[in-house]
Amino acid sequence: MMVGLMAVVASAQSPIEKYIAQWAPTAVREMYRSGVPASITLAQGILESRYGLSTLAADGNNHFGIKCHKDWTGKKQYHDDDEKGECFRVYDSADESFRDHSDFLRYRDRYKFLFDFETTDYKSWANGLKKAGYATDPGYPGKLIKYIEDYKLYEYDTMPLTETETLEEKAEEVVGQTVQPEQGKQEVKAKSKDKSSRKSVKASKKKAKKKTSVVDEELTGKIPESPLSLEEPKRIDKSQLEEFKFSLSREAYSKNGVPFVTSVEGETYSSIAARYGLFLKEILKYNDLAAPQELLPGTVVYLQAKKKQSEKGLDKFIVEDDSQSLRDICQRFGVRMSSVQKMNGFNAGYQPGEGDTIVLRGKRRNKR
Repeated sequence: MMVGLMAVVASAQSPIEKYIAQWAPTAVREMYRSGVPASITLAQGILESRYGLSTLAADGNNHFGIKCHKDWTGKKQYHDDDEKGECFRVYDSADESFRDHSDFLRYRDRYKFLFDFETTDYKSWANGLKKAGYATDPGYPGKLIKYIEDYKLYEYDTMPLTETETLEEKAEEVVGQTVQPEQGKQEVKAKSKDKSSRKSVKASKKKAKKKTSVVDEELTGKIPESPLSLEEPKRIDKSQLEEFKFSLSREAYSKNGVPFVTSVEGETYSSIAARYGLFLKEILKYNDLAAPQELLPGTVVYLQAKKKQSEKGLDKFIVEDDSQSLRDICQRFGVRMSSVQKMNGFNAGYQPGEGDTIVLRGKRRNKR
């Protein structure tokens, strides 16, 4: 397969082929980081950006037509789309656009079901994107599938991560330059003017890798499973959770390494605390409560202190239902509410709104 891909890259002539040659390595890296198939990423990039030639891609580094949404505080462009004068995101580099596209799918509940499909099942992904509302065009899935099959983009879905650097080197010969992660447009332009030294290019790659240490940490060579696999309590598949034994008559399960039980009819926080040898004050603190409240059947009740961060791979959560409280989100992912408030700079009265990004691991990065 590798020889075939190299031949395609080496012979890239058309604008679409050059686009594929330039961005295939990035799409493959994103696949291993996020679980979004490289073929889908490339096909969407070709379609949404007109293979990198659209005004939004050329001037704003936005290859996927991602709109501003409520939480975007970076640069913006306005174009007519579904409505007149809609707001679109502007990125400092195209690599940021690719990463944001992956995160856009990975951390929103309405796209969560896509990650149940194999990364090689590009047809289900294409149809699923339409079903989830990514595009209003009824022919959207067919267009993606045609690009994937006409240009054999499906071959990138099984490409080993270790081969991306070789593919990138070949692509440089065709395209003439590549946009490195986290680098701005001015730096790229400067490099394109000065091609006298390959050493400077390699040095910049090393620097870029340091800046994207979070990506490097997650690129393990194994495509991750669905990042939002743990549902709300009433839908949890307990057979997939680590089991804890706290008593002879009842089982507890674990989320983010923290044991919990789901309440049954008639239970209270006091009764669960007594059952597991805890003080009421303790169990309330573990569940981010200042005072007891009604305990509905099927509610998750943690039996130990929650973690300060979410499990690895669950960096953040994008709110799509503004009826959820911050506590609801923290309970869902087994993270202390005080830690999430600190990570995000939220005040005590913060109420999540639709489109808000809640950082669950690491620190919030302010967009410029």
